[in-house]
Amino acid sequence: MKTIGLIGGMSWESSAVYYATINRKIKEILGGYHCAKSVMVTVDFAEIQDLQFKEDWRSLDQMMIGAAKQLEAAGAGLIVLCTNTMHLCSPAIIENISVPFLHIAQATGEKIAETRLKKVALMGTRFTMEKDFYKSFLFNQFGIEVIIPDDNERTLIHNTIYGELVHGIVKNESREEFRKIIDHLEKRGAEGVILGCTEIPLLISQNDSPIPVFETTIIHAEKAVEWALK
Repeated sequence: MKTIGLIGGMSWESSAVYYATINRKIKEILGGYHCAKSVMVTVDFAEIQDLQFKEDWRSLDQMMIGAAKQLEAAGAGLIVLCTNTMHLCSPAIIENISVPFLHIAQATGEKIAETRLKKVALMGTRFTMEKDFYKSFLFNQFGIEVIIPDDNERTLIHNTIYGELVHGIVKNESREEFRKIIDHLEKRGAEGVILGCTEIPLLISQNDSPIPVFETTIIHAEKAVEWALK
């Protein structure tokens, strides 16, 4: 079993889900007293959030590189970045480490490809929805077309993530708004919806959607187990 290196803290709420999911999956596969070999470096999300809103991705690259190198030095055999948005820094991370990096869009794309869906919606932070790194990855690697919510919907999603979910606040009113957005995306032709922020599954599950939901947190964590056991 390889040691899984986790870059966490973005937010710690979703990092806890990664840790629990990875260990449950190891237990499910190996049984007995087994749990995952892992090491986590947790960054201070206040610093990350400040740099994100300043669009200072160069500084964010350096922070992520530093965390990844810490994990490698601690014996990690693969690196998992426990967040969607910060995969904007994935090229910089990959260039500076010598162990495999499991990209969240790779894991998600493989899962969507299994269902043969060709057009999906993406919900996440504004950075994830509006920048091209996620959408282009899924199209170029898997031929999957990605649509995003309209501007007002993107604002609501973004504000809910940063104003509520990263603080562990889950409101029924917000769940209803997200359900309406998913209904609208289905009317626009989405065959499935990517919960492209690791906090969104704290609010939304398959029970809240008329179309298939792809929970990137669970998908990414379970793929990490698969890689660790190869």
